[in-house]
Amino acid sequence: MVKSERKNRTYNRRKLILLFGICSLMLVGLSARLFWLMVFRADYYQELAEDLHQRERSIKAARGRILDAKGVTLASNRTVCTVSVVHSQIRDPEQVIAALSRELQLPEETVRKRVEKYSSIERIKANVDKETGDRIRALELAGVKIDEDFKRYYPYGSLASKVLGFTGSDNQGIIGLEVKYDSYLQGSNGTILTLTDARGIELSDAGEERIEPVPGNDLVVSLDYNIQTYAQQAALRVLEEKQAEYVSVLVLNPKTGEIQACVNVPEFDLNDPYNLDDYLERTGRGGAELSREEIQNLRNQMWRNQSINDTYEPGSIFKVVTAAAALEKGVVTLQDTFSCPGFRIVEDRRIRCHKVRGHGTETFVQAIENSCNPVFIDIGQRVGAEDFYGYFRQFGLMEKTGIDLPGEANIIVHKLENIGAVELATMSFGQSFQITPMQMAATVSAIVNGGVRVTPHFGVEIRSPEGKCLKRFTYGEKQGVVSEQTSETMRYLLEKVVSEGGGKRAYIEGYRIGGKTATSQTLPRGTGRYISSFVGFAPADDPEVLAMCIICNPQGVYYGGTIAAPVIRDVLENILPYLGVNLSIEKTDEKAYNAD
Repeated sequence: MVKSERKNRTYNRRKLILLFGICSLMLVGLSARLFWLMVFRADYYQELAEDLHQRERSIKAARGRILDAKGVTLASNRTVCTVSVVHSQIRDPEQVIAALSRELQLPEETVRKRVEKYSSIERIKANVDKETGDRIRALELAGVKIDEDFKRYYPYGSLASKVLGFTGSDNQGIIGLEVKYDSYLQGSNGTILTLTDARGIELSDAGEERIEPVPGNDLVVSLDYNIQTYAQQAALRVLEEKQAEYVSVLVLNPKTGEIQACVNVPEFDLNDPYNLDDYLERTGRGGAELSREEIQNLRNQMWRNQSINDTYEPGSIFKVVTAAAALEKGVVTLQDTFSCPGFRIVEDRRIRCHKVRGHGTETFVQAIENSCNPVFIDIGQRVGAEDFYGYFRQFGLMEKTGIDLPGEANIIVHKLENIGAVELATMSFGQSFQITPMQMAATVSAIVNGGVRVTPHFGVEIRSPEGKCLKRFTYGEKQGVVSEQTSETMRYLLEKVVSEGGGKRAYIEGYRIGGKTATSQTLPRGTGRYISSFVGFAPADDPEVLAMCIICNPQGVYYGGTIAAPVIRDVLENILPYLGVNLSIEKTDEKAYNAD
């Protein structure tokens, strides 16, 4: 019995020793862990503790400006305020509600819901003008925070609206150059950090910690404010006179591709880009009940840049391409003669000339001056479908221009295997396929500038806020689109169109102007809707400026030579002296072009 008891006591003592040993080891481990956390991880946990008692407010960075070629500011920023409340710090809710409702012109019920909401910080209203923000700040209302912010501002309203684009409430670009160059224009936001106690009340003696914002960089573009203004005024006049749907005017340097003006009227107000009132009135939909989806679709239509986003049948302007292709292939000379009875029969189709009685016998030069469809049908047949399609590729028509704006449309054209005699005939004078106005202007530029396909563009360089050049943009070129001889001949022919042919209304005394008229039907045909256009360049012997006008669905007289050519004449009359292009009254010697 005694032996058994002694054995049990020994066993129990061992268990106690083992248990004590385990507990001792655990205490040592916990002590070591605590020592590690207190000594080696103190900074980390201090940061976590501070985060629990930190309130963070963002400071928006100023977006970079957009400057024209002469340094005129086309897009900048205005200082605005964001008004917020911190629920835990409000001492007199009724006073705050009344004051904010009055100053911000908001319904009292709306302000009340936000003031009484339990949240660390609640925004009442953003984009408040600075004067209003300063008045609220002067009231010294406990719990009300006034943070200065930036809102995009366009000093010239609708000028170049479909090119510049605009930004959203987050100051990010939505359309146009604003979105294309967003990564350069955006800055880095800053932060205001304040410490609070366990109840969320800011500690007055702790102060604020500020991480200052970094402003965005400036974008310099090739647009010229004065040229854009001249072009927009001319476009608005013809828009009103002809009650057209829209008018587009492009002005660019055919040697470099720099776009000096891109007008698409009606434009929209960049400082109020979501307002559809004027657009609905113009389209006859004012007062109609619209769904949210319909409203957004209408806004998208209002924002469209017709020069780049939309395609059209170029009509007779495309005869510039057909003529250049024929000269390149060597299937036509300036001495070739043709006969125009007023139509051509192609398979089962009777394709008319715009002169119903025909032009009779005419040379190739006269056919271009007269914009004669039957002659160009003959020329297209001489080139042949396969080679004609090859010249589409050679001239760069089968690819986008590469312009630095989003949403560029591509050509809509038959596949080679689907080009029969009728398709070849209509394509030769600019029908049965569609391209953008920008593509047409870029292609004519290549034909008259010596054969260099340049990339039309707006972006020139990126500058720091202090004016230092950080990046200069470069754009691709394609040499040898046409030969120098073909280019020189085409300049001569197109100068004859203005001096003696259908483009006479683009003539400017003292200047050598080249150009081509066009009048085409919109699709579907037979609706009585037309597109009138004209492309012109100067000086004709060495082009420094190329300008193009598109008038969609003009009322009354709709011929391109009658209504579009005068628009380009008005534009060039203003901008040629402005650009320092000298008067040049000498005419090209026709004999120089009479060799085969």
